[in-house]
Amino acid sequence: MQAKTPPFLTLLFAIAAGALIPASAAFAASHKPAKPAEHQKASSNKKAAAAANALPPLAAEAALADNAPALSAKAWLLMDYDSGQVLASANADEALPPASLTKMMTSYIVEQALRTGKLKPTDLVSVSQNAWCRGSSTESCMYLPLNGQATVIDILRGIIIQSGNDASKAIAEHMAGSEAGFAKLMNAEAQRLGMTHTHFVNPTGLPDPTHKSSARDLAILARAIIGGSADYYPLYAEREFKYNGIKQGNRNALLYTDPSVDGLKTGHTDEAGYCLVTSSKRNDMRLITVILNTNSPQARADQTRTMLGWGFGNFEKTTPIQANTVVTTAKVRFGKAATVAAGLGAPWLLTVPRGQQQVQTTVELTPGLEAPVAKGAVIGKVIASANGKPVGEAPLVAQAEVERAGLLLRGWQHVTQLFGQ
Repeated sequence: MQAKTPPFLTLLFAIAAGALIPASAAFAASHKPAKPAEHQKASSNKKAAAAANALPPLAAEAALADNAPALSAKAWLLMDYDSGQVLASANADEALPPASLTKMMTSYIVEQALRTGKLKPTDLVSVSQNAWCRGSSTESCMYLPLNGQATVIDILRGIIIQSGNDASKAIAEHMAGSEAGFAKLMNAEAQRLGMTHTHFVNPTGLPDPTHKSSARDLAILARAIIGGSADYYPLYAEREFKYNGIKQGNRNALLYTDPSVDGLKTGHTDEAGYCLVTSSKRNDMRLITVILNTNSPQARADQTRTMLGWGFGNFEKTTPIQANTVVTTAKVRFGKAATVAAGLGAPWLLTVPRGQQQVQTTVELTPGLEAPVAKGAVIGKVIASANGKPVGEAPLVAQAEVERAGLLLRGWQHVTQLFGQ
């Protein structure tokens, strides 16, 4: 026999059920979307942070062709390797932290010492406590053993490919006794190359308030490396290097995606941002790019691709004047001959905007040229321009020797000059 529930209890149960069911439904409805909302918020925060770190596009301040790109960086530059002509740039002369782009100068000094015989590839370099490093998220290392030794050629690879701070410090101490002593060599070489907005404090690029370089200066250095280190420049294209049982890849992403790219160096610190100096050769044209202070490795690679695409797409090579052609005749004072033919000493291959192969040339001769003049001596220059903008220049050299006149002939020339004849 089933027990009967009193009417007043039935009413209480009904009221309770009616109150609890909506509350439970409301709780479930509010609880289920919680995870997606949190996920969306986290994703949104990441995108906002990335957008906040991105610099506004920096338009070209100078460009030799139309529609130059605007790039999200503090400075950038595109240079023609053959002439050294800057094809486009923005903020090219501001002194900025170069991070590990510094190591281009470190490797260049090593390469020049190898070229002149001051160093040999098999020379052993010792690793001091100061040079040794374990590696961390903020420091790149070749992983040289403490108090161990490595050959100069391995050290050079460790600097170029692995961006090793330990390798850079070790070679600095080997060549100059200390990092500070090596920095003096770096600054002397920078001055010799015409890097007027550069000051080095160390061989690594680790932060220092006075350690600076500019986009133009770094392009000048890259050009010197390519032209002056022919035997060692192929190292800049190597994708990986294994040392001490540790294999590390080159951080230049373009080496893996663009077969025309064969160097040069990446750099990064919190202060410097992500930096990249690149060289690319397609057919008969080689271009150098510099990008300073972007917000990610992807950005520095993408913006470099943009520069290269614009450069190769908008410029071409031309020969304004053939080699061994007499361009003009220069007057010579006090010589056995009164004039000397002036021409190009070497082939002149010029990079100009596409469709502007007919360039104009003007000549500037050395004023007051006096004998003796050696054959091949620089006695002026020829300047090329397109659309009213200079696009390059080449030295003019004497095509013959001019000996100094004897005393009587010089006296007669003095007299004729005095009377304006």
